Amino acid sequence: MPVPTSTYRLQVRPSFDLHAVADVCDYLATLGTGAVYLSPLLPSARGSEHGYDVVGFDAVDPQRGGIDGWTRTLAAARARGLRVVVDIVPNHTGVADARQNRAWWDVLRLGRSSPFASWFDIDWGSGRILLPVLGDGFQPGELQVVDDELRYYEHRFPIAPETGPAAGETASDVHDRQHYRLVNYRRADTEQNYRRFFAVTSLAGLRVEDPDVFEATHVQIARWLREDGVDGVRIDHPDGLVDPLGYLTRLRALAGPDAWITVEKILEPGEELPAEWPVDGTTGYDALAEVGGLFVDPAAEQPLEGVYRELTGDDADLAEHIRRGKRLAVSTILQAEVSRLARLVPHVDSAEDALAELLVAFPVYRSYLPIGAEHLAAAMGAARAARPDLADAIGALTTRLADPADELCARFQQVSGAVMAKGVEDTAYYRYTRFVALNEVGGDPARFGVPLADFHDAQQRRQRAAPRGMTTLSTHDTKRGEDVRARLAVLSELPDEWAALARKLMTAAPIPEPTFGYLLWQTFAGAGLIARERMHSYAEKAMREAALGTTWIDPDTAFEAAVHAAIDAGYDDPDVYGPLADFVAKITPHGWTNSLSQKLVQLTMPGVPDVYQGTELWEDSLVDPDNRRPVDFDATQKVLDQLDASLDPPPIDGTGRAKLWLVSRTMRLRRDWPDLFDRYLPLDIRGPAAEHAIVFDRGGAITVATRLPLRLAREGGWRDTGLDLGGGATDVISGRSFRGDLQLSDVLADYPVALLVR
Repeated sequence: MPVPTSTYRLQVRPSFDLHAVADVCDYLATLGTGAVYLSPLLPSARGSEHGYDVVGFDAVDPQRGGIDGWTRTLAAARARGLRVVVDIVPNHTGVADARQNRAWWDVLRLGRSSPFASWFDIDWGSGRILLPVLGDGFQPGELQVVDDELRYYEHRFPIAPETGPAAGETASDVHDRQHYRLVNYRRADTEQNYRRFFAVTSLAGLRVEDPDVFEATHVQIARWLREDGVDGVRIDHPDGLVDPLGYLTRLRALAGPDAWITVEKILEPGEELPAEWPVDGTTGYDALAEVGGLFVDPAAEQPLEGVYRELTGDDADLAEHIRRGKRLAVSTILQAEVSRLARLVPHVDSAEDALAELLVAFPVYRSYLPIGAEHLAAAMGAARAARPDLADAIGALTTRLADPADELCARFQQVSGAVMAKGVEDTAYYRYTRFVALNEVGGDPARFGVPLADFHDAQQRRQRAAPRGMTTLSTHDTKRGEDVRARLAVLSELPDEWAALARKLMTAAPIPEPTFGYLLWQTFAGAGLIARERMHSYAEKAMREAALGTTWIDPDTAFEAAVHAAIDAGYDDPDVYGPLADFVAKITPHGWTNSLSQKLVQLTMPGVPDVYQGTELWEDSLVDPDNRRPVDFDATQKVLDQLDASLDPPPIDGTGRAKLWLVSRTMRLRRDWPDLFDRYLPLDIRGPAAEHAIVFDRGGAITVATRLPLRLAREGGWRDTGLDLGGGATDVISGRSFRGDLQLSDVLADYPVALLVR
C-alpha cells in the first residue's frame, strides 16, 4: 500500500540540503514517520530558500544537494522504511533573473520564434513582453550594452540576433528593437502581459495544458516516479492551471494508479473536492479548520465581538471585508489580469467593470466548469444585485463565461482563484481582526468554534470520501503556527480579562490603525514575547499586507514607525510588558492543553497526518518566512532518545517534551498498527463535563482529548464524567491500563489526552 501512515514535511534549502535530509532519516524513523515529505527539489533561483521559483526541469537542484544528495536521501529513507513524497510546482517558473532560466532567456531573445514561446502564457497581441524592473526616476543612461547583453544595474537581458548597437546608437536604441520592453516596476499590476503567479511578476505562468510543455517540464518528475520509486507528490496551486482535471489526469498516467497524489486545494466551507479529480485528497487545510474550531468557545463570540468593535471602530462584518479586499485586488495588484480578460470581449461595454464585479462576488476560489456551475450562477446574481447598472454587461458575458471551451471562461477561472487568495487570505484576514486564531488559510473567521457534533459529522464524511487525504495543523503557508493558534484559543475562555488587557495595551502603545493594533496584541498573546526582531519582521509584512496605513509599494514611514514603537513598548515599557507578560503566563498552561489535544486529534483523525518540521515540540512560528526557520534536529534527536530511555511520560512544561512524547507515541502506533485506524466512530460520554471531551474510536485506537480546559477547571473539573469501553485498554501515552467503565478524571489525571488501544 503506497499511502504513508504519516508524513514529515522538511524545508530543503541550500543550508539544509538533501545530504542533511539523509542524515535526519534515522530521527524521522525513530519518531514514527511514515514518509519524508520534501519541499520542491527542481533547480530554483540562486539562493532561493523555498524552491517554488523553479528555473529548470531536468535535474535535482545542485544547491539543494543535486543528484548525489538525492541518491543519499533515497538510500537513507529506504534503509529506514520511510516512503518519499515530493512537492512539485507545475503552475509557474522563476524569471527574476532571466539568465538562470534558459527557456525564459530564449523567449526574451527570440520572441514568438523561440522554441520555448509555447511554454509561457504571453499576450502577444498587446505588444512586446513587459518587464517591470525600472525604478522611479529612471534615466536612459542607466541602460548599458555589455557583452551582447542589455544591462540595467544587476538586471541582465539578451539581445536579439542582428539588433545590437550600430555606430552612434545608444543602449535605448538597442532596447527598442527587442522582443521585450523594460518599464517602471509600478506598471506590473496594471499592464503586465504575461500570466503570473498571483501578482508575483518574477514567477511566470507555464502552459502545462500543452502536452509538449507538460512533458518538457516533467522530465525530472517522471524520473522520480518511474525510476526512483518516489511514492507520492504534492501538487502546488492547481487552481492556477487552465485545466486542473486535464493536468491531474496526465500526472496520474505518469505516476501510475498507486502513487499517492495530494493537491494544495483550499476548500471554502461546504465545498468539496471535485470527485472527478484522480487524486487522494487535499493537503489538509480543511482538516486544520475542523480541528482548530474545536478549541474555540462559541460562548465568547458576542463578548469578543463587542470589545473588537469598541477598540477598533470597525463596523464591517467579514463578508464586507472580503468584498473590500477582493475589490482592492482587482483594482490594483491584479488589474492587469482583469484587463486581459476584458480584451477578450471588446464588443461588451463596461466589460472590465463587469468582470471585476463578478470576481469580487465569486464565492469560492474557482470553478472547474462544468463542475461548479452553481458558483458562477451565484456570482452573477450577487454581481447584478450589487451593480444593477452593469446588468447588461454581465448578461452579455454569461454565455461565454459558462463555456469551458471559451478562452474567456478558462482565464476567468484562473483569475478568480488569484483574487480570492490575494483579497481574502492576504488582505481581509489582516484587516478583520476580531479573533485572529480563526484567520487561517482555509478557515472561516465568521464561524466562531466547531461544535462536537459537527466535528464528528465532518470526520465521518472524511472517512468515507477522503481517507487518503492529508491532514495538517501547520504548513509553510499558514498565517501562524499551531501552538500559537492553540494559545489564542484560550482567549475565547476569558474574554473579559482579555478585553481589559487589550484596552490597557492599546491605550499605552497606540497605533494609528486600531484594527492592526488589535491584531498585533493578539499576536503577542499567541506567540508570547518571541525574539524582538522576529516580531518586527512579522509586523512589517502583516501591516503591508493589510494595506490600510502602509503598503508594499509605497511604505508610510511614519505609520510603520508607530507600529515598531508599539512593538518595542511590548519589550521595554513596564506598563506594557508587565501586564502582557503576566497574561501570557496565565494562558500558557491552557494553551499547552489545547496544543496536545489538537495534535492528538489531528494525528488520529481520518486521513494521513502531516507534521511540519519542528512542530513535534512547542513552536511559536508566525507567517512565512518566520515559519521556515531552521530546526535543530540534533538537539531534538537527543531529547527523543532521552524520552525513549526513560520510558516515563515527561511533565507538561516549557520544554515541549510532552508534545514530542505524544507525537512519537502516536505516529509509531499508526505506523506499526495501521489496522487500528480504519474507521471512525464517535463514542458517547456521560456526565456533567461531557462537552469538554473529544472521544472517537478509529477501529481499535480510541482518542480521548480535552477541549475548553479553562472553563472545565472553573466548572469543577471532570467530576463524574466517563465512558464505558466494554473491555480493557492501554493508554500508549501514559502507559496505564484501564478496564470497563472509565472515569475521565482518572484517564486524564496526568495528561489532557489519552490514546487507548483495546
